[in-house]
Amino acid sequence: MPRKASPRPARRAVSMTDVAAHAQVSQKTVSRVVNGEPYVREEVRLRVQNSIKELDFRPNAAARSLVTRRTRRIGVVALGTAFHGPTSALAALESVARADGYSLSVHRTDSTDRDEIQSAVDILLNEGVEGIVLSEPKQLEGSPLQIRADVAVLTLGARGLTARDDELVVGADEESGGRLATEHLLTLGHRTVHHIAGPSAWISSQLRQVGWASALREHGAEIPEVVAGDWSPRSGFEAMAQLLNSPAIPTAVFVANDQMAIGAVSAITARGLSVPSDISVVGFDDIDVSEFLPTPLTTLRQEFSLAAHRGMNALIRTIDGATPPDALLLVPLTLVNRATTAPPSHAGATDNR
Repeated sequence: MPRKASPRPARRAVSMTDVAAHAQVSQKTVSRVVNGEPYVREEVRLRVQNSIKELDFRPNAAARSLVTRRTRRIGVVALGTAFHGPTSALAALESVARADGYSLSVHRTDSTDRDEIQSAVDILLNEGVEGIVLSEPKQLEGSPLQIRADVAVLTLGARGLTARDDELVVGADEESGGRLATEHLLTLGHRTVHHIAGPSAWISSQLRQVGWASALREHGAEIPEVVAGDWSPRSGFEAMAQLLNSPAIPTAVFVANDQMAIGAVSAITARGLSVPSDISVVGFDDIDVSEFLPTPLTTLRQEFSLAAHRGMNALIRTIDGATPPDALLLVPLTLVNRATTAPPSHAGATDNR
């Protein structure tokens, strides 16, 4: 009978003692470098870090947390992560956290119920997270969230969700974005601008609508009744069809996101009208496909990744004991002027007078 091959012995994990011998330092010095402690000369620190890399040493996270009393873990309550914006923001949060030696614990929920979101926060706190991120917030039902534990809190959006004075708030300046889109259409000569809004529970939808209405008010223009969708192309199609069935067809529409704007353009062309000759359309977000549509979409570019990077960097600086940054940081949006907007055509659609 052929002899059975002996199983290969498992490779022994590299220890802190191995790193110390390789770097020609004490084990205590390696421990200080691994745990980010001071009082290590820069030349020695670099030598230890090079040995860690060469030997592929992986510190035991549980042991480190016992020594440092830190978990280096951040909790994220992610709301509505199936959409483009939340997904982009979550990827950016993870990238920054990983680069700074932190890991993420993510709890997803589509609920606007305060108690359910509070429960997700409490679960994360019980896991020992050192910071909490509330990502892409909706309007909560009831009172603000209560986060009593001594952890840093970041709301990734344009409005805070907690009762804390030290809450960090970082997001896009969505109210100014709504204003910018509306003013662009008014400047082209449209007498007013209709609005297809997102779901009313979303703070981002509320802020974009506020910007739209304030721009119309400041220009002395009529403020038409809002039609709402659910962020999807189909809801944009249906909302635009509703506007097209009104007694006077609008000449300009600001749509609260690009997906609904794509549906709105489809409804316009299905009715035998054209964009922008008959109706101008502005979207919001500048998703990847917007530039490559048959008629490239004029839209507001929202820097999801930039806001998430700035927010996570601010949170980590706060956790690490650095001087807290400004409590509110809003990232400006940029109008991307493509092919779906033009001056109103006298021969085309007519807006409400």
